[in-house]
Amino acid sequence: MELAKHFIRTNIEPEWMVLCLLPVLPPELRPIIQIDGGKLMSSDINELYRRVIYRNNTLIDLLTTSRSTPGELVMCQEKLVQEAVDTLLDNGIRGQPMRDGHNKVYKSFSDLIEGKEGRFRETLLGKRVDYSGRSVIVVGPSLSLHRCGLPREIAIELFQTFVIRGLIRKHFASNIGVAKSKIREKEPIVWEILQEIMQGHPVLLNRAPTLHRLGIQAFQPILIEGRAICLHPLVCKGFNADFDGDQMAVHVPLSLEAQAEARLLMFSHTNLLSPAIGDPISVPTQDMLIGLYVLTSGNRRGICANSPLWLRWRLDQRVISSREAPIEVHYESLGLPGWFNYDPSF
Repeated sequence: MELAKHFIRTNIEPEWMVLCLLPVLPPELRPIIQIDGGKLMSSDINELYRRVIYRNNTLIDLLTTSRSTPGELVMCQEKLVQEAVDTLLDNGIRGQPMRDGHNKVYKSFSDLIEGKEGRFRETLLGKRVDYSGRSVIVVGPSLSLHRCGLPREIAIELFQTFVIRGLIRKHFASNIGVAKSKIREKEPIVWEILQEIMQGHPVLLNRAPTLHRLGIQAFQPILIEGRAICLHPLVCKGFNADFDGDQMAVHVPLSLEAQAEARLLMFSHTNLLSPAIGDPISVPTQDMLIGLYVLTSGNRRGICANSPLWLRWRLDQRVISSREAPIEVHYESLGLPGWFNYDPSF
């Protein structure tokens, strides 16, 4: 019922989730290779496609040429077509996987995508790319939620092509060689042009492993000193990151389409809710909670870094010790232990 209400609220049609046209992979992804002796080796996907085509043609013949075909036979053939399609998409989803003559399991779509040797992790995530960098992250509490601090050393490498173009267009350099020389010498005009370029160009930050879509988000970069990337502490939960030595990769979207997608869909301030359960994901934790308590405390006298703080939680609590002394409470939403004095009237 909740799913149906969600469809109504978001104007989603249930038939959109039904696959009506079967996608066909390009020949480069399902090659046929000739080996010694004139024999041919074909991709498993080709064999699975062949089964789908053969069974579908049989179903068409039953429906068109033989009008007196019993309905039970047509239904049986439809099930065979559906079984062939299921095997193509995910071999083994119906139980026993399909095997070849050598008792080897055929590789389906899902096998080509998932796993360490799949399309994403092997071809996309496991490769070094241009216009990218990597560094340790440190906390930047003074940053806005959608900003990140990018070290000068990393920024000038990532945006070097843009800076060279800017130097030539503004007639500070006559050619690429002169522009690169100015960048190596770190002249003041270089940082001015770099700052101007970065104001309108988002960057993507990613922390491995990327387990959900919040593992890579877009930020507006600003130049900082040092060699570490500064990150707002409230966005760490989406990355499952902390500041004990974690490293993150930074990528520069080049095309206008990629930049527009980053601004509209991937900026951190537009991803404040968990994509799994819809709860807020950018919430204060750990020392931020202590800081909020100290800042809002009426009597700060005697409060220092190691002072015990007695807190009350108006939330679901699970008591795990006796009632005579202050008891420990586990706050389930944030996973943080807090302490408070037991009060029966609370």
